[in-house]
Amino acid sequence: MSDNQAATAGSIAHSAPTEVDSEARKALWGSAIGYAMDGFDLLILGFMLRAISADLNLTQAQGASLVTATLVGAVIGGIGFGMLSDRLGRVRVLTWTIVLFAVFTGMCALAQGYWDLLIYRTIAGLGLGGEFGIGMALVAEAWPASKRARASSYVGLGWQVGVLAAAIATPLLLPTIGWRGMFAIGVLPAIAAYFIRHSLHEPDVFVARTKDKPKESALRALVKDWDTTKLSLGMVILCSVQNFGYYGVMIWLPNYLATRFGFALTQSAVWTSVTIAGMALGIFAFGHIADRIGRRPAFFGYMLGAAVMVVVYSRLTDPIHLLIGGAVMGFFVNGMLGGYGALISELFPTTARATAQNVLFNIGRGVGGFGPVVVGAIAATYSFELAIGLLATLYVLDILAMWLLIPERRGAELS
Repeated sequence: MSDNQAATAGSIAHSAPTEVDSEARKALWGSAIGYAMDGFDLLILGFMLRAISADLNLTQAQGASLVTATLVGAVIGGIGFGMLSDRLGRVRVLTWTIVLFAVFTGMCALAQGYWDLLIYRTIAGLGLGGEFGIGMALVAEAWPASKRARASSYVGLGWQVGVLAAAIATPLLLPTIGWRGMFAIGVLPAIAAYFIRHSLHEPDVFVARTKDKPKESALRALVKDWDTTKLSLGMVILCSVQNFGYYGVMIWLPNYLATRFGFALTQSAVWTSVTIAGMALGIFAFGHIADRIGRRPAFFGYMLGAAVMVVVYSRLTDPIHLLIGGAVMGFFVNGMLGGYGALISELFPTTARATAQNVLFNIGRGVGGFGPVVVGAIAATYSFELAIGLLATLYVLDILAMWLLIPERRGAELS
């Protein structure tokens, strides 16, 4: 090791956080709020698909493609904003992503047809794609290693708070202000971005590690050798299954409850809210479990639970059983969400951390964006129960990828 490398390593070790201070808490709140805004927007789209399609004369495939376009845009935004964040700083670029997302979500309220709405959703997706990875990197660098998984889980809970707010607010507001008014609410995160920008500071680990700008491309660092490429491939598989299962279930769940069981919008919202509450509890528990027993055991347990519960849920016919089963299914299917932030942060270096978070998770989002289309197609041809049941096979792939490609990094200091 050269003198410069030794000095850098010493600086990073010295700057690594050892306790949860006020800066760590502010980083957590800023990241969680931004992610909550994303969750709110995406779920209200699921609730509003029927109203939007009726108003703009969209086919079922066109309606589903609005979700897909948002998530594909997130892949592009994840790559671009992740690389910018690794060079220009977490806080500054996080603010840009929130503003872009907020403005073009608001623009959706002005859409006159399918194509302009599709464009607005895609551009909003660019901002959505940047927020997750940058926020996760920011929190991972600001919190101590012993509590890193629970911190990233708390950020993941921001998403659940957002979707829960959407499930509660949509039945109350949609009949009054319509789908255009609901999109107009999406401008509000731009105000939050101002306060986030002026209250947060760059983590010491990031400042120390990027004092000398890296010559290597952050994107290239994800596949720089075979060992790193295996890590990237493993995380792409994990994130793809996570997002495919989540969006495949959640986007169509309100419609499934309405068409099969005759649930009104309010009742569908209640059943969906209970599923979301189960997801929130699963995310909270995952962070604490992963910090105590390790990343791999926690993921294995949740993946197995998800595989079992999607099959069980697809066979339920009693409304009360659906209510309970939805909560348990949600616990496992989306409980893993908070773990990705900690896991990816520990697998990749500071100079490529936000890029890794955004690129790998948002490739998964892009693949997951086809979940609503695939589930919708199978449901239309066969049944929603079969479509959901087939998701169990994906969690078997998840387990294999974790077993073969992802090492245990619990307690590791960030490089």
